Amino acid sequence: MRRLRRSQTKAMSEEALKKQLDRAELLLSVSRAVSALATLDEVLEKIVEITVSEISAERGSLFLNDAETNELYSRVAQGVRIREIRIHNDSGIAGNVFRTGQGLIVHDASADERFDADVDKRTGYTTKNILCVPVRTVSGQVIGVIQTLNKISGKFTEDDLLLLEAMAAQTAVALQSNLQVERMEKARLQEIEFLKLVSDVSGEIELDKLLAKVMNEATRILRCERSTLFLNDDRTNQLFSRIAMGTGVNEIRLPNHVGIAGAVYTSGQTINIPHAYADLRFNPSFDKQTGYFTRSILCVPVANKAGKVIGVTQTLNKRGGAFTAEDEQRLKAFTAQVAIALENAKLFDEVQNMKNYAEGMLESMSNGVITLDDTGKIATCNAAGCRIMGVVLGDIVGHKAEEYFAGDNSWIYEKIQTVHDSQKPEMTMDRPVTFRGQTQSINATVLPLISVEKKKTLGTLIMIEDISSEKRMKSTMARYMDPALSDKLMAGGVDLLGGRETTATVLFSDIRGFTPLTESLGATGTVGLLNEYFTLMVNCIVKEGGMLDKYIGDAIMAAFGVPVEHGDDEDRALRCSIDMLKTLQDWNSQRQAEGKLPVLIGIGLNTDHIVSGNIGSPTRMNYTLIGDGVNLASRLESACKQYAANLLISEYTFKKLKGTYRTRDIDEVIVKGKTEPVRVYEVLDYHSDQAFPNLMEVVGHFREGRKHFSAGSWDNATKAFQQALAAHPADKLSSIYIERCEYMKANPTDHWDGVWKLDSK
Repeated sequence: MRRLRRSQTKAMSEEALKKQLDRAELLLSVSRAVSALATLDEVLEKIVEITVSEISAERGSLFLNDAETNELYSRVAQGVRIREIRIHNDSGIAGNVFRTGQGLIVHDASADERFDADVDKRTGYTTKNILCVPVRTVSGQVIGVIQTLNKISGKFTEDDLLLLEAMAAQTAVALQSNLQVERMEKARLQEIEFLKLVSDVSGEIELDKLLAKVMNEATRILRCERSTLFLNDDRTNQLFSRIAMGTGVNEIRLPNHVGIAGAVYTSGQTINIPHAYADLRFNPSFDKQTGYFTRSILCVPVANKAGKVIGVTQTLNKRGGAFTAEDEQRLKAFTAQVAIALENAKLFDEVQNMKNYAEGMLESMSNGVITLDDTGKIATCNAAGCRIMGVVLGDIVGHKAEEYFAGDNSWIYEKIQTVHDSQKPEMTMDRPVTFRGQTQSINATVLPLISVEKKKTLGTLIMIEDISSEKRMKSTMARYMDPALSDKLMAGGVDLLGGRETTATVLFSDIRGFTPLTESLGATGTVGLLNEYFTLMVNCIVKEGGMLDKYIGDAIMAAFGVPVEHGDDEDRALRCSIDMLKTLQDWNSQRQAEGKLPVLIGIGLNTDHIVSGNIGSPTRMNYTLIGDGVNLASRLESACKQYAANLLISEYTFKKLKGTYRTRDIDEVIVKGKTEPVRVYEVLDYHSDQAFPNLMEVVGHFREGRKHFSAGSWDNATKAFQQALAAHPADKLSSIYIERCEYMKANPTDHWDGVWKLDSK
């Protein structure tokens, strides 16, 4: 019996020894097999193959940890390609083993809460049981896990676990060595690719394309979701970037001190934010507007070779985690290498924009602009120049100037020669030229083209202004009215400058006591006063759509209803007159505060048939108005002195007014040169309550006095005018009528009809 036990013990120890020897031989063969392989992919494939075979499992995987992304990755051969599978290093059974460093046997995968069933759903494979162990280096660092699935017969055992752990330990050295080699090779390839990339990017000169390249490559290099390169616009103090949108390019702009990008630009310091929403500098409103979710941000300054920050590069959402210090260094190195290219492209873009602006400006000009190089050949000609000269651009560029400025036009070439020799501008006004058999009138200016440094002559510039009939007419009309109105009239194609009869309201205004003013001011002061005065008054005329006819010394003649009618020209003329007087009051307040004399005026308005037209020679024309209606307006302006009034209108204007105004009927007169009486009204709307107190009461008493005056009842009239004076003692017109009553009472007449005759103009 004792012999039997010894025999059994000996057999068991021999079996265990044989098992250990077999395992040692297996591990040795694994070591030899792995060490003979050259690449990490081959090592991974061989280890999985041996593991599946020795453990008797259906499938196996070896996952290595990527420290940059915190992912476990495995590689699977698919034909001639290698596909990489990645999972988070804290996900599933493999993630648990990697994190804890403890091997696991899972007999029922679907019942284990650590099992990730989504993998089976995606692949269609059913995982029943799992054996998974960590892969450790000699120093004890876990660098990955080996996992086998679905034991072919029975369940995974502790022996399987021990065997897999031993195999993992045996292969760790080879794995670590191959990983190091792969990292070195990857770094070498990245360096080569980086240099190639920098060379490729730096060769781009168009800013839009360069920005797109830099953003695309920054996204790829850092393995992030988005990248944006902002450059600073020194003129606007804004950071801008351009992004392709469909077939166009959309420009993004923001102040260069706002947000993360602004903070990096102003400080010149890198900002790395692992959790955007936990950082107070992050503005989540952009995410709300776009629907994008920002997790992490890396933003670095872009500096030129002089150390000046010219922009920033901002990257969002590193795949697999936060941006690392290595990411910062790589992005800094990349932007430093392309900074010169960016600055050059930005400068090129600015120059191109200036060129496009200059060309667009020249093309939009109505004047012809032709430039000659320093040899006298035509270098450029804008569209207007081609139109005036009747040529196609390609026909004249590169040709000598004398070929096109010869014969009747040789005077232009003579000017070119004079400017070339003297380097001083020459100007000729209203000179005829003939191009392609068509004669035109032009103003020509010839200028020397000199470099910015003013040291080198670049050539000559010729500017041609077409002042033929249409432009001459437009120029004439613009002298008399709002340029916008003259443009509108010209667009209608009506012959406005020919003689035409129409109804219009004519305005005359004149400065009172102008001679004493000029004596105190002198010549220079008088001109300055008139320029300021005319500017204020003409603005009032233009504002109401009136036409300035002419200045007559210190007088102004204007008209409403010519050359175009508005339907309310009488009201426009009266509103203009009231505005002129109010504007004058404000100006006088300013003048008196400065110790200067006030300027007082009288205005007369009359509505009547007049004749309007452009009168003069073909080259010296004046658009004006003539007729009795014009003369009456002038007489009413003059009558303002006799009635101590500032604004008088005729009954013809009064009857056509559509608005309501404060007026009083002041007389029925026969002006000098006329035989028929005209009723005259004074307009009082420009007065304030302080300037004319109790206005309507005065008007009522005055109306009563006028009724008695017309009837020849001098005493009753005097009483009414005295009541008006009592209400407003400064009403000079009431005093004038009291004097008239006294005169008429002392000099009775048998034929009194209430009409007063004015002897003066």
